[in-house]
Amino acid sequence: MKFSIKKTDTYSKARTGTLTTGHGKIKTPVFMPVGTVGAVKTFSPEELKGINSQIILGNTYHLYLRPGTPTINKAGGLHSFLSWDRPILTDSGGFQVFSLAKLNKISDNGVEFQSHLDGSKHMFTPEISMEIQRDLGSDIIMSFDDCPPGDADHETIKNAVNRTTEWMKRCHKWLSDNPERYGHEQVVFPIIQGGTDHKLRRISIEQLSPYSSAGMAIGGLAVGEEKSAMLDTVEYCDEILPKDQPRYLMGVGRPSDIVAAVRRGVDMFDCVMPTRNGRNGHIFTSKGVINIRNEKYKDDMSPLDNESSHPWGQKFSRSYVRHLFNINEVLGLRISSTLNLVYYHDLMDKIKNEIEKNNFNTWSESILNRMKDMKGM
Repeated sequence: MKFSIKKTDTYSKARTGTLTTGHGKIKTPVFMPVGTVGAVKTFSPEELKGINSQIILGNTYHLYLRPGTPTINKAGGLHSFLSWDRPILTDSGGFQVFSLAKLNKISDNGVEFQSHLDGSKHMFTPEISMEIQRDLGSDIIMSFDDCPPGDADHETIKNAVNRTTEWMKRCHKWLSDNPERYGHEQVVFPIIQGGTDHKLRRISIEQLSPYSSAGMAIGGLAVGEEKSAMLDTVEYCDEILPKDQPRYLMGVGRPSDIVAAVRRGVDMFDCVMPTRNGRNGHIFTSKGVINIRNEKYKDDMSPLDNESSHPWGQKFSRSYVRHLFNINEVLGLRISSTLNLVYYHDLMDKIKNEIEKNNFNTWSESILNRMKDMKGM
């Protein structure tokens, strides 16, 4: 796997680049749609390609529980199982174990937990997480980390930093001892922790950098801390993270946060927001987020978004899509989710274009000022 930087903005930390994987090239900065359980909800692989999705994300915890790695192995790996021939990144499952499991018990060995589905008991260790992801066959494997909540005290965050480092060592050893299964390269991204404490972030980066050859992720943010503290932490991390590797800011997905994080040197993003919000009737438009369920759209025959690059933005009226949601017609979910992902991909394309023109700093200041007055951005 190779990452090459094409252009760095003169007046900010923003940059464009190309990440080359065994399943194709990824132009960065990039937004990754979330296909947690093996599907980006309501989308076929062809539809995702049609709206320029370069890479999708799957989740170890969910895929381990359903359908299980034996089934995916029988299919020839996750790419074959999904009929998706572009890159895949898999999250290690650590965050879901902490946030979704009915009960969990964290120790230095790993995490014992009860499934949120049926209460059955399971154990995730760094080795088990790596084994599952190796079996899934994702192009980018995420390390197994300890992600404390945003309101955790200093000692808890410090312990999470140390445990994450020890777990990374074990991840590295297991991957070194067990080769890829499906004939393409798999690389691991360490996940740095430390909350909003800059000293702990530096320690985490310094401890994990020796295990990073292809990219590093900033974890433990967007978990309840103030936005200004989050962005200050991202900016601080930019000074220490390897310059020649992509930086992945995990779980951050508001459009304004993406623009602000690109200004601070981030290359990769993921979030359930465009698809989850779309299924709830919240549609990202050029004028802000609209809640299509609102009564005021009952007789509104204007298009959803005249400025959308997708034809559905002009084709369907707000009144019609509101009607679809009111009768629980799945087409409404498909329209809103599609327009949301298109909005995100178009935003990333615009970001790349402005960086290439060396105009990103001016443009980003302007768009961030506009987004302050846009609901939901």
